[in-house]
Amino acid sequence: MVEIEIRTFAPDDADGVISVILPIQREEFDIDITADAQPDLRVIPDFYQSGKGQFWVAVKDGAIVGTVGLKDIGNNQAALRKMFVAAEVRGREHGVANRLLAALFAHAGEVGVTDIFLGTTDKFVAAHRFYEKNGFAEITESALPRSFPLMAVDSKFYQYKLG
Repeated sequence: MVEIEIRTFAPDDADGVISVILPIQREEFDIDITADAQPDLRVIPDFYQSGKGQFWVAVKDGAIVGTVGLKDIGNNQAALRKMFVAAEVRGREHGVANRLLAALFAHAGEVGVTDIFLGTTDKFVAAHRFYEKNGFAEITESALPRSFPLMAVDSKFYQYKLG
């Protein structure tokens, strides 16, 4: 079995992060979006790695194959963003998504985050099952905190309560 490392984002990872996320959005799910429409991807240290936030990557053979970000939105709350895993390492046998989420949960607990919110598109059906299986409860858009960073493609929302 090939070793897949989960670690925090480093500045040299920027292009690798985009090279994982964009093809999944555009080619697998036919979402008409560019890197320019996601400016957070160009400023990960400032956007995610501040306050109680963080950003993780999964690395296999020197290449980034997975991502997840935790954005501090204040009031001990955070937003889960940019959870993507390359097709070749998806599934239970690789455990990449579970390991990325475990890193996020561990960090959130250590820094005192009490609630994690996320928005996703209706197209990510497998992601919905993954989030629900891991303790996220679906909520309405109106139940989101005002500070939640809505994306234009978000149409389904979840909350996870820590502790």
